[in-house]
Amino acid sequence: MNSEVGEVFYEYGSGLYANITNRCPCRCEFCIRGMTDGLGTADSLWLKREPSAEEILLMLKEWNLSRYEELVFCGYGEPTERLDDLLSISRWVKENTGLRIRINTNGLADLIHEEETAPMLEGLVDVVSVSLNQCTAEKYDRLCHPRFGEKAFPAILHYTRDVQQYVPDVIMSVVNVIPEEDIASCRRIAAELGVPLRVR
Repeated sequence: MNSEVGEVFYEYGSGLYANITNRCPCRCEFCIRGMTDGLGTADSLWLKREPSAEEILLMLKEWNLSRYEELVFCGYGEPTERLDDLLSISRWVKENTGLRIRINTNGLADLIHEEETAPMLEGLVDVVSVSLNQCTAEKYDRLCHPRFGEKAFPAILHYTRDVQQYVPDVIMSVVNVIPEEDIASCRRIAAELGVPLRVR
């Protein structure tokens, strides 16, 4: 832990997780950050400030990376809010380690940055897990409260379809707090997009 910044890296399962921002365009009603300060080995994932990419790399080099199967960009914010920094860190990891790289994302990077972002991940990211979380734009808006309103849901579907061209492994996930019939509808959406769905 860097006392000036807060906990950027934490262990969870077989992965090393990177908590690089607390910014997020959604305010999901089920979000774990509204229930607890920490996760895995981190006592608190609330950053005191966002560390620079250079600071993150210095912290990363202090970890024994051979202990982990993957580096996962996932914390108390949406990692693609810092897309350029995420990419530069991933590039270093790819050039210097054998770690697989995964992004857990809400799939709204294109709306956040107002451009197509999936091509930027090619050759750097191995797995993208997109949080679907509901089966219609209206239900997603009510559950996740994205600042983009009902434009968010079709953007998630577009991103999931697009990113499969550039990343070898793409999955979607859904929270288990929604009704079973909505989960079933989400399964159908994922199947139509050609990706598996994980219920978490």
